[in-house]
Amino acid sequence: MSKKPSPIIKPEDLLKLSQTEDIVLIDASAGSKARYDQNHLTGALFADVNTDLAAIGDFAIGGRHPLPAPEQFARILQKFGISKDSHVIVYDDKMGGNAAARFWWMLKAVGHEKVQVIDGGFDAAVKAGFPTSSAVETPMHVAPYPVSDWILPLSDIKEVENVAKTAGHVVIDVRDANRFAGLTEPIDLIAGHIPGAINIPYTENLEADGTFLKPEVLKEKYTKALASVKPENVIVHCGSGITACHTLLAMDYAGLPIPKLYVGSWSEWSRNNL
Repeated sequence: MSKKPSPIIKPEDLLKLSQTEDIVLIDASAGSKARYDQNHLTGALFADVNTDLAAIGDFAIGGRHPLPAPEQFARILQKFGISKDSHVIVYDDKMGGNAAARFWWMLKAVGHEKVQVIDGGFDAAVKAGFPTSSAVETPMHVAPYPVSDWILPLSDIKEVENVAKTAGHVVIDVRDANRFAGLTEPIDLIAGHIPGAINIPYTENLEADGTFLKPEVLKEKYTKALASVKPENVIVHCGSGITACHTLLAMDYAGLPIPKLYVGSWSEWSRNNL
């Protein structure tokens, strides 16, 4: 039985892997298609956060980045040449890899095991010597990806409203402290946070250079923060369901159960007069 891969791959390990194994490399740099066209890791295919990783509609129903239907995501995976056996490596060009974490979570949520995020993202991979290119990349031709449903735990606005102030439950907001406190709100219409939520900014998962803290450090951090709360009673959210995946990734990296994701997040909650 093969060992479950770590959700995080170091750039130097990626270099070795790319020389011995066929991989599907995905660039999920949010809003950075121009940068991708100019320079990306050789072989990488561009995943658009808005069209490939979300089905955007009414922000009040599902938030700014609601999940696509599973069958829609299956078509996206086929477009990228991803099959059940593919070893998928994801990165982006932002500190911590928030969009890459969203793609990671979505793949895990349809049962895909061999998916990893590059620690430190694009810059770290380039620094380690991974080649870059401006070429147009061509995906493999594969059969439709078999997807029936999302299998990782999800939460919705009704559940969050019911449990956010309930003992034995915890809702984690991973936005920065100023947004949580309502001191600033650069994106959504209303500043503040969900009553009863606690704030653990996703940036606290990272070293100063943007790489992840060691798994044992993350494990101690979240075990202490969550105390005796059962894993199934933990809900994680952010502004629109993208950055929350970074904390889910960090917790998986730490060897902890992956909590529920509230995809609608503050962008949905703040538009429903709750």
